[in-house]
Amino acid sequence: MATDASPQLRSVPPPSDFHPEISLSQSPTHDGLHFWQFMIAGSIAGTVEHMAMFPLDTLKTRMQALGASCSVQPVSVRQALGSILKLEGPPGLYRGIAAMGLGAGPAHAVYFSVYELSKQVLSRGDPNNSMVHAASGVVATVTSDAVFTPMDMVKQRLQLKNSPYKGIAECVRMVVMEEGIGAFYASYRTTVIMNAPFTAVHFATYEAAKRELMEVSPDTANDERLVIHATAGAGAGALAAALTTPLDVVKTQLQCQGVCGCDKFSSSSIGNVIETIVKKDGYRGLMRGWIPRTLFHAPAAAICWSIYEASKSFFQQLNSR
Repeated sequence: MATDASPQLRSVPPPSDFHPEISLSQSPTHDGLHFWQFMIAGSIAGTVEHMAMFPLDTLKTRMQALGASCSVQPVSVRQALGSILKLEGPPGLYRGIAAMGLGAGPAHAVYFSVYELSKQVLSRGDPNNSMVHAASGVVATVTSDAVFTPMDMVKQRLQLKNSPYKGIAECVRMVVMEEGIGAFYASYRTTVIMNAPFTAVHFATYEAAKRELMEVSPDTANDERLVIHATAGAGAGALAAALTTPLDVVKTQLQCQGVCGCDKFSSSSIGNVIETIVKKDGYRGLMRGWIPRTLFHAPAAAICWSIYEASKSFFQQLNSR
């Protein structure tokens, strides 16, 4: 009698250290989304936000870039805008936008994904804890600033009036040759010290405002929810921006030092920079550019949160199918 020579198939038990809950096909971990979906949503939101509001960012940088050969007389937003349009035309408002595009996407992918992951870990079943939102925001900004700071420095140097650099590649090459790699992170400590309270105020205010607005209108449609996200984001962005302007002035000084007549500092000490600004322009110098900064962050936060929440909703519907 002929026998079947083919080998019998046997089920092989999974190894003892196999954990299906952390496999690549795992179910959504937080808010019905996968970690990579938070990254995509954040990247889209951050890129659109910064590209749309870039002209205001240019005005802020010009107003804050106080230097040895620069006038210390107060400059209004209208004066700064008029000067750029008269001498450089509309393209002057967009110098450095390519650097912003290269930095904003990856940085915000890290920013929002780390925020959501930290919020999940720290919340311990209490999703409405404002302290958790603030702490998660701080963790997110420390991480994302490490990604964004080099390109932010390049962007601000390109934004300066009479910038000696023709583009991103030339700026990067000249900085490496003349100042070294460390120059890209000269303002990192200041950026983190500025963005930590900024993000803490921003995220805590946004989450609280969103929750209150949702309670007022619990049965809102999707388009009405976008209005809620935009309103909460705008309020949170404006408040956080105004409160942290002095540190933003210090950051701009450090990133633009030695370029176009701006002061050169012997160290990246925040106290040293503040002392120089106050000595030259008084305490008002620490608030230079607060109006365009606030005008930037209010609509920027509204745009960013609206797009981010809309992207999350899209992925949630996709995952539920």
